[in-house]
Amino acid sequence: MKKLLVILGTILCGGMYAQSVDLLPEGTFTAAMEASSHDAVGNLYAVGLDVPHKGNVAVVRDGKVSLYLTLPEGSVGNGIVWDKDGNMYIADYTAHNVWIKRRGKENLELYAHRSDMSQPNDLAIHPAGYIYASDPAWNKSTGRLWLVKEGEITLLEDNMGTTNGIEVSPAGRCLYVNESVQRRIWKYMIHKDGTLGTKKMFFAFPDYGMDGMRCDSAGRLWVTRHGKGTVVILSPSGKMMKEITLRGKNCTNITLIEDDDYIYGYVTVADRGCFEKIQVSKKELRTVSSVIGIGR
Repeated sequence: MKKLLVILGTILCGGMYAQSVDLLPEGTFTAAMEASSHDAVGNLYAVGLDVPHKGNVAVVRDGKVSLYLTLPEGSVGNGIVWDKDGNMYIADYTAHNVWIKRRGKENLELYAHRSDMSQPNDLAIHPAGYIYASDPAWNKSTGRLWLVKEGEITLLEDNMGTTNGIEVSPAGRCLYVNESVQRRIWKYMIHKDGTLGTKKMFFAFPDYGMDGMRCDSAGRLWVTRHGKGTVVILSPSGKMMKEITLRGKNCTNITLIEDDDYIYGYVTVADRGCFEKIQVSKKELRTVSSVIGIGR
């Protein structure tokens, strides 16, 4: 019983025994580091490498970083997602575009554009292939939510809080959207055509902001706490399972890679200009679920 209480106390008090390691030297990227993502073979991607400008996309292969692609002049990359065919999609927050880099092709193609967007920020992709984009207006602390489907961008919701992190559940049944300034995460049910149904509050934090989010294969939501320097794991029912402390404070995005036993989170940490890597045991997460009675 004592051991059980220690485990539970560690979880609820912020994951005090968790830690991260640096994947690259501090300062490899600029303070604009964003958009953690990975391809099918485990190469990592991010924006914020100052070669030749910070809005371009970099790749990390075998521990070495290099320029992967250059966006057109006036474009700055932010969120990145991949479809099941290996095509990369990039949110361009200055030129209000979504670009596509098709697998096996050298050049970028314009996938979608909408001039009245504020700042297309993070992206999430549905198993059916359509994309959701958050669109914050930081100076107004407001935001919008868009559906990007077959090259067209459609407004799903206006007059939200500062929309930022966004993710689709593994089975494609629900969409999570956070509002950084308001510190809330919303959960929507998704219709077959990609439009949204019922919306409810999923989780709210009492302090600090949020940025990128990703789901693991069991539907747990991993949330970066920008300014606090932690990653929080939430159950599919909206219960906090674990909080992992990073070395830096301004974590911006996360991508998850799994094997049979562990989930590895690769976090872009803007104030340190590098990836930090975290590792969580699947067995531990199953134990947490059992201890606090939240299901998987």
